[in-house]
Amino acid sequence: MNGGLTIANAILVDPVGGIKTGSLAVSKDRIAAKAPDGAETIDAKGAHLAPGIVDLGVFSVDKAACIAGGITRVALMPDLSPPLDDPGLVQRSALAAKPDLWVHPLAAATRRLEGRELAEYALMVRAGARAVATGRSQVADSGVMHRVLAYAASQGLTVIAHAEDEGLVRNAVATSGETASRLGLPSAPARAEAMAIARDLALVEETGAAIHFRQVTTARGLALIRAAKTQGHRVTCGITPAHVFLSDIAVTDFRTFARLSPPLRSEADRQACLEAIADGTIDVLCSAHDPRGPEAKRLPFADAEPGMAGAETLLALGLGLVRDGLIDLPRLMAMLSANPARIIGVEGGSLGEGAAADLMLFDPDAPWIIDGSRFAGQAGNTPFDMLPTQGKVLKTIKGGRPLG
Repeated sequence: MNGGLTIANAILVDPVGGIKTGSLAVSKDRIAAKAPDGAETIDAKGAHLAPGIVDLGVFSVDKAACIAGGITRVALMPDLSPPLDDPGLVQRSALAAKPDLWVHPLAAATRRLEGRELAEYALMVRAGARAVATGRSQVADSGVMHRVLAYAASQGLTVIAHAEDEGLVRNAVATSGETASRLGLPSAPARAEAMAIARDLALVEETGAAIHFRQVTTARGLALIRAAKTQGHRVTCGITPAHVFLSDIAVTDFRTFARLSPPLRSEADRQACLEAIADGTIDVLCSAHDPRGPEAKRLPFADAEPGMAGAETLLALGLGLVRDGLIDLPRLMAMLSANPARIIGVEGGSLGEGAAADLMLFDPDAPWIIDGSRFAGQAGNTPFDMLPTQGKVLKTIKGGRPLG
């Protein structure tokens, strides 16, 4: 069904227009002033209706997890096997989840993501790529990164960058500090993040390129982002709920579900992240969805692969920022939908007439316990396993068509 739809008795949450009570009409795949005759009606019964989440930087096209989490668009990282450094691979990825999910591939910044030779961005843009990404790691060679930014700028593309100095973090699995020392884990100083950001910002100043740091997790890194924004550079950044709500103490029991990249930081850095969300330095809240099975996680901590399943818990954990009074609900929706959509140049983040009818209906107060073993998606490797939380997606709607 996508001929028409009316969602009645809802609390409408628009990142720009704010909050109001009422109904929303859909004609075909667009939000409309009036639904066509004979349109289906959904009684929201007082639930909240907001734009579908645009999840910037996932590592797997996990359709079931996205539908369960209210995600209607994903920006897919190029770290696949083989990497997204070829127009044919980009095109296939863009079509991977139709008709239930928009997939926007991010082109590999360098061939095979090896950090040496630039990939062909123009051809990949024609095949559907929406931005350029360095993948799970930094482009270590400054000369290559300079060319990445200059070439991306010439194509009007944003560069999605990983912010950790490769020379410092090569074998590290944790952030330096008391926890890593006590557990005997290979670690790297948190300053590795600021060093990578400082270099890339210097190159942005030189090239005029737009850059988005996918995850910024330290006080020093956020201070650099804040200063660059003040100076008018085209800089944005994101963060995951794990880095907002957990510190490195979460790895105390060698919990491999908390083995992430970048690693969980100190409590002082976590507090700096909260301040940066409140003052608007952080633009995007993303899941970094990276489902991993037992073969990757049921290992000694240092041998386990980094990554977490985050798509199904992104909204519920984000609502914690609202409950804590850090931001209001429209601002959360901007971080989840409008801002990431703007960064990669796709539709999303609006309940205005004529906007794409990509929506989620949710109950912000519904209590539930996060249980990775019951996730709908490909894996349940969440660092929040068995945590009581509030906020549940009731229905995900893509192009005016209710899913699930």
